[in-house]
Amino acid sequence: MKLTNGDLIGLYENMWGIRLFEQRLADLFAAGVLPGFIHLGIGQEACMAGTCFNMKDGDTIGATHREHGVLYCRGHNPGEMMAELYGKSTGSCKGKGGSMHLANFKKGALGCNGILGPAQSIINGFAFSHKFDNDGKIAVSMFGDGASNRGEFHEGLNFAAIWNLPTVYIINNNGYAISVPKSKQNLIEDLSSRATAYGMPGVSIDGNDVLSVVETTAEAFERARTGGGPSLLEFKTYRWRGHFEGDPTPYRTQEEVEAWMAKDPIKRFEAVLLEREILTESDMKDIQSTKLAEIDAAQKFAEESPWPTEADLYTDVYYLDEGSDQQ
Repeated sequence: MKLTNGDLIGLYENMWGIRLFEQRLADLFAAGVLPGFIHLGIGQEACMAGTCFNMKDGDTIGATHREHGVLYCRGHNPGEMMAELYGKSTGSCKGKGGSMHLANFKKGALGCNGILGPAQSIINGFAFSHKFDNDGKIAVSMFGDGASNRGEFHEGLNFAAIWNLPTVYIINNNGYAISVPKSKQNLIEDLSSRATAYGMPGVSIDGNDVLSVVETTAEAFERARTGGGPSLLEFKTYRWRGHFEGDPTPYRTQEEVEAWMAKDPIKRFEAVLLEREILTESDMKDIQSTKLAEIDAAQKFAEESPWPTEADLYTDVYYLDEGSDQQ
């Protein structure tokens, strides 16, 4: 797959945008500013940026509570994202969803899902609508290795295979389901091998190599768009932070964390960009500064935004008035 210099720079910008946004969330949560739970995907930027690179307008994607970066790469306004995490009325869900239910339907981002499993079935409804409309669009479900052990995962794959739906399932295998290592979850080496049972292609790759993610998703997405049916992709990666902010992570060693941090997907991509003379170190610093200013502006917008009012409790809520046909 041939990428232009502009494509590569765009990928780099998105990866840094994700990293800085999530690092800011970590700082804000530690300061007691953000309400609720925060689950960060720092270290998994290549999975998110590389996947979204090949998505088109009209495609749909559902992710988990760890993929704020998916919405960022789909063009979700960072200020509205930050405001939602603050619980402010200017947030994309008017402050009613928070981190674990962040969504933007206009961008095809169906929302994060805090419950493991159901999303792999729900996504098929959107895939079916794309097939019914014959619009050439696809539906993508991104989730973790823990969710791949749920019954809904298997039901979802089976349904997508039988109906030949344009669904692409992506496992961000970061090695742990909360605190349970992969070695205690299943005995297979590659989770993508489960695709064989449902008659669809299964591919496992290095999820910290953004170019490999771009190439792999491009093939699976094109297959789905042209009537080839669903695929199962596994991106092997690692989350630098705990399962949630505040998790002391007693279940893993510092040596393990440091070994994976040495495989930083951003640093690896920087080496490629420098070798190909696409960016200089000065260019990279400028990009980081620009993205940092973007995050600063998003935080300022969130802090200055109003809180929801008591009246907002009664908006965006539907009820059936008994004895009436009005809702």
